[in-house]
Amino acid sequence: MTPEHAAAASRIPTQWLGSAYIDCPMTVRRARRWGLSGWSFHVASRGGVLGEASADTVAAALGFFAPDLVRDAWDAARRVRPPVEIAAQSIAECCRWGTEHLDGFVRVRRLIDLAAPVVRNADGAGLPLFVAWRSMPSPDVTPGARAAVLLHLLRELRLGAHLIAVRAAGLSPVESILGGPDGERGAAALGWAGPYPPGAPLVRRRVWSDQVADSMVGRAMAGLTPAERGELVDLLHAAWRRCEAAATRQVA
Repeated sequence: MTPEHAAAASRIPTQWLGSAYIDCPMTVRRARRWGLSGWSFHVASRGGVLGEASADTVAAALGFFAPDLVRDAWDAARRVRPPVEIAAQSIAECCRWGTEHLDGFVRVRRLIDLAAPVVRNADGAGLPLFVAWRSMPSPDVTPGARAAVLLHLLRELRLGAHLIAVRAAGLSPVESILGGPDGERGAAALGWAGPYPPGAPLVRRRVWSDQVADSMVGRAMAGLTPAERGELVDLLHAAWRRCEAAATRQVA
């Protein structure tokens, strides 16, 4: 499997697994006890690693959220706790989720062995959130916790690469969303207000940006052998299926 194919094949499970702890009901309940709404925690849990940055800086780093949404959520979170504290709490919740959901994954140690060099070897130029999170200490005391942190980092790597690729394609973040599978529904969910431009003319450039992001992420996977890349993709899909099934049972 080529690096680009591995990056493309791992896109969806990486996005799901890397954000699962944020959407976990336990995390949401704890955030509310801290005095944070779901949105303010979501924004501050990712952007908090940047420290006392301005809301505009955080919005630029996150990219795909509407700036007004980021500004409101960021300012609300900062009134409750310093951003670096929220980031520390976020990574602790990531580790807690990983211990609970990935320690029982029989190949979790192999997932760590394959994901760790991808994260370690990724070029961080232009990826401030990824680099800041990669430098963040974490209480990853169990295999599941370590795996969850790596999955979070893989997601930040992908999101950062995607943002660069979208701008290289001549798209704004909201145009990229409109040209993707979620369309207007996705734009509204991320705080962008209509009326929206037609999405159909944006699809070709969105597809091109996905391919560029695959190439960028693929560079970090180039240190693995073709067989190892295929194995990593298989493990990510297996972990995704396992955790998604567990989340479905929990909701039911």
